[in-house]
Amino acid sequence: MQAIAYSAFGAAGEVLTLRDLPTPSPAPGEVLVRLKTSGVNPSDVKARAGARPGVTKPPFDVIIPHSDGAGTIEAVGDGVDLRRLGERVWIWNGQWQRAHGTAAEYIAVPSDQAVRLPDNVSSEIGAMLGIPGLTATHTVLGGGSVDGKTVLVSGGAGSVGRLAVQVAKASGARVLATARGEAGLQNARAAGADHVFDYTAPDLTDQILTVLGGSLVDRIIEVEFGQNAALNTAIIKENGTIAAYGSAKEMAPAMPFYPLMFKAVTLDLVLVYILPADIRRQAEANLNRLLERNALDFQISDVFGIADCAKAHDLVASGQRRGGVLISV
Repeated sequence: MQAIAYSAFGAAGEVLTLRDLPTPSPAPGEVLVRLKTSGVNPSDVKARAGARPGVTKPPFDVIIPHSDGAGTIEAVGDGVDLRRLGERVWIWNGQWQRAHGTAAEYIAVPSDQAVRLPDNVSSEIGAMLGIPGLTATHTVLGGGSVDGKTVLVSGGAGSVGRLAVQVAKASGARVLATARGEAGLQNARAAGADHVFDYTAPDLTDQILTVLGGSLVDRIIEVEFGQNAALNTAIIKENGTIAAYGSAKEMAPAMPFYPLMFKAVTLDLVLVYILPADIRRQAEANLNRLLERNALDFQISDVFGIADCAKAHDLVASGQRRGGVLISV
């Protein structure tokens, strides 16, 4: 099979190569998926570049990158229902703690890592579900229903944030979002946010509190926990939840512990790769239900051929994409 692989950390154009590798066979409990599309996420780019703290060399001799993908089950291992043959699926954790991800024609994964793709959903969108889709869905709905509640999405124009706005709105919430610049504000607004705020505004807290009109926020979906700790403390309701999936700009933040404690705020630190099995299954079910309702609109920035995988990595690294970056395999 054709696959993109690397054996050393470095620049995408220097270490990613197109290779002929053996097609895997499904072990017991696994399925073999003929991939159609592979998603490129920032985590894939950082892993290939060697940007993870404390990791000095690749954990495997040959790595096929990418966690997310979509395709069709062509074979099953012992113990897997034969009725899964021919099923369209989306993949999560393709290359998480394993050597072979989705930047290839085939991948063999445990059966539960290949989730049924609804008939109305394209393979391109399917390759954006494992990290962006599940993160958005779990951060919004992981604590239960948000129907009738107020949700604030930080970074509502980003890949995860824009989806989180849609998940919250489709689930009955009043949605507030922050973004930057006119294009970002419009993007979050178009996703369904009821109120959008420029997060660079010096009076951002006052703007949000004015719109809230005396009430506070039930749940905050947070992409920059450290940078927004003071803001979130001011606007969160007693017994509210901050579901944080990032803090890249302040990786060792100071936390206003007592102000948060005296509101009994729940801080939910979300790493979608290691969700417990029962919680992940609920997130998958919630996400597929939203997809079947056509409630989510995914933005696709670019689709590259497999030979141009390095260009896809460079685009993600540049921060200039407007939506998902995909590889057609």
